[in-house]
Amino acid sequence: MRVLATVLLFLPTAALAHADHAAPVNDTWAIVPLVLGGAIYAAGLARLWRQGGPGRGITRTRAALFAGGFLLAAVLLLSRLSDLTKLLLTAHMIQHFALMLIAAPLMVLGRPGLAALWAAPQSWRGRLARAGTALPWRGLAHPLGAWITYFVVLWGWHLPPLHQAALRSDAIHAVQHFCFLGAAMLFWHAVLERPRAESRGGAFIAVFATAVQSCALAALLTTSQVLWYPAYGGGAWGLDRMQDQQLGGLIMWVPCCAIFIGTAVALMARLLSDSDRRMQRTAR
Repeated sequence: MRVLATVLLFLPTAALAHADHAAPVNDTWAIVPLVLGGAIYAAGLARLWRQGGPGRGITRTRAALFAGGFLLAAVLLLSRLSDLTKLLLTAHMIQHFALMLIAAPLMVLGRPGLAALWAAPQSWRGRLARAGTALPWRGLAHPLGAWITYFVVLWGWHLPPLHQAALRSDAIHAVQHFCFLGAAMLFWHAVLERPRAESRGGAFIAVFATAVQSCALAALLTTSQVLWYPAYGGGAWGLDRMQDQQLGGLIMWVPCCAIFIGTAVALMARLLSDSDRRMQRTAR
């Protein structure tokens, strides 16, 4: 938490401030849930390591991955970039790309669910653990459930009425951010944290299907001749509103889909490796 406080004091506000004239975003809506989430993780990790020893349950590497993802999310949501998202779709896409495809998987690899469980009072942990194995959560954490959630959140918040409402209200803007982050963490949990080999087939299909629907949305945004979000002011970074929309679509299209395709290839390699091991055991 001390490191987080230091980072927040030196967020890169001045470098992007000139000539863009973006109205400052009310950071309270983002700071409160971020600090709360970080405090819960830190408390759970401290209690787990105090009882089981450092590295028990959550390794130092996993804790460092969570810290990296958490600090990246803080910079994305609280820096000058967040102010620019009211002017430029391009800035919004950069923010959402890094939040959903870099910060979210890093945080998932830090096992935040286990840390949150240990942060709870001991009398609650049994009930919380049982809730984590209940049918509703298992459905959401399944690759198909996670893909549906990701699809609904991504496409829903890119509908012009909802997206433009987020530009006009700091509170709705914060809800949009945390819907994206929550859906992304659920998706990456289903893809990265399901240990059984038989789950990798579903994870591969979910990643491939997410790449398809994300690329489809990006292609529609990039090639459209209609301005989707007139609420953006344009003029910043030398872009008019249509150029901004096309560049934002390209950012969503190329690097985002590259990450999904790379993940799908890695999962396919694991599937082939699992199949090869099973064939070798059968041959013996």
